[in-house]
Amino acid sequence: MWSLPPSDTVLQMLTYVALAAQAMTAALAAGRRSMDWAGVCMLGCITALGGGTIRDVLLGHYPLVWVQNPSYLALTAVAAFATILIARHVHRLNVAFLVLDAIGLVVFTMAGCDVAWQMNASLPIVIVAGMITGCAGGVLRDILCNDVPLLFRAELYASVSVVTGLFYATAFGLNLNAHVWTALTFALGLTLRLLAIRYKWEMPKFVFNDER
Repeated sequence: MWSLPPSDTVLQMLTYVALAAQAMTAALAAGRRSMDWAGVCMLGCITALGGGTIRDVLLGHYPLVWVQNPSYLALTAVAAFATILIARHVHRLNVAFLVLDAIGLVVFTMAGCDVAWQMNASLPIVIVAGMITGCAGGVLRDILCNDVPLLFRAELYASVSVVTGLFYATAFGLNLNAHVWTALTFALGLTLRLLAIRYKWEMPKFVFNDER
């Protein structure tokens, strides 16, 4: 996870921002469940790093990213703990966090695709790896908070990740300019996610009632 080209400084910085943002949103969720400080930090780390960890385990990609780079673990733990101290101000920044979460979804999806591609995985596996990296952390957060995962009940989320991954992976086989294609993919994924939030685009819901 987050194995983007070192020269791509902008995306690297966005990755750090997204890690911190996901840890902070998880901390707020933990606060709503009255978790202790250790639980807040743990939930923040699980949310921010969980998607990449699951992907690495499934693909056999070792060492895990936060084992190889403990600074990621430190960043997410500190961001989650800092949220405890400034929670009364942070919770008002809902729109900002929605944007940051969208950035995280897109950046993590691309990073997950990168890792799978470097392991010579097939296109479907590359796309699934991107989706797991982008979405699984939020699912773990909601499960640990005893909520139905946001992934399954709100605006387009996993679908945005799949479209982003598919568009991004297209460049792998066509030898396109990596920097240009990365920028285009980021713009596409972010725009699609923000439009889904703005206009509440959702997948069709399955409603079943067995009453006769």
